[in-house]
Amino acid sequence: MNRYEDQIDFSRIRTWPLTGRHNLVTLENMADPDKDSLPDWHPPGLDDLVARLRAARESSSPIIWSLGAHVIKNGLSRYLIDLMQCGWITHLSGNGAVSIHDFELAMIGGTSEDVPTAIEDGSFGMWEETGHHMNLALQQGWQAGLGYGEAIGAYIDRHPELFPHRSVNVAWQAYRLGIPATYHIALGTDIIHQHPSVDFAAIGGTSGVDFRKMCVSVSRLDGGVFLNFGSSVIGPEVFLKALSIARNLGYPTYRITTANFDLIDLGDYHKPLGYDDPLYYYRPRKNIVNRPVSRGGKGYHFTVDHKVSIPVLHARLIGNEGKGTRHG
Repeated sequence: MNRYEDQIDFSRIRTWPLTGRHNLVTLENMADPDKDSLPDWHPPGLDDLVARLRAARESSSPIIWSLGAHVIKNGLSRYLIDLMQCGWITHLSGNGAVSIHDFELAMIGGTSEDVPTAIEDGSFGMWEETGHHMNLALQQGWQAGLGYGEAIGAYIDRHPELFPHRSVNVAWQAYRLGIPATYHIALGTDIIHQHPSVDFAAIGGTSGVDFRKMCVSVSRLDGGVFLNFGSSVIGPEVFLKALSIARNLGYPTYRITTANFDLIDLGDYHKPLGYDDPLYYYRPRKNIVNRPVSRGGKGYHFTVDHKVSIPVLHARLIGNEGKGTRHG
């Protein structure tokens, strides 16, 4: 007998329509590279990183951007789309929350609910349209053998009537451009996992396809650049495992550049730390900045808000090149 056979009945979970929900992020308050003033930010190491990004692009080496959800919640999707369209992102990766906020912006032009009040009555994350359509997209994608990101992009592409704001959707724009957009899921962490329509086999299967796609991009990373913006667990762990697989299979991945962008000040981030230092356990420091470049390459850490780092990188890499390129 299975001692743990009792399970919560998801079919009894109540959901609410998105109509009328107060969204903290909307199309109106999203950042726009055509209108916004450029932040004043020029830290040590930035010039060198930009030079390495230019060298990677000139040699057609991968430029992988790893995201935490606050990049989308900070309204920076238009910057990412410009960078993809101009060849400065060859692979985009994120966690499940990245895909959800991106999806809702395309569908209703807003995202990011007020969690402190919604958790009090069990309404947090229980949004009918988000759960229904994302889970359906993943189920259909899994049946077709697609990865998570491609399944989302294809679903949005097939149903323009459901996504009037898809021009600001990063996953759909990557799908149109043929750029891998991969999402690496921890089961139980995302609001669509709370819904009656959830299919964990489809979620795990499509995310597994995406991990293999990530391994392909990382295996080609020699001469390339891996950037991480605010993903403190999923991004660093996925990158380290993909890098180990690439090296295990004999791919040359030692001449690489890595950079982590976050609000945590690491001080001398190359200095060895003992187990008694809390910063030792900060995964980006270990898994992105230091360990991957122990036999060559260079790792950086920048303490900065995404609303500063991404617009500045956009300006340094694109300038006016990306003006007016966002189509949908």
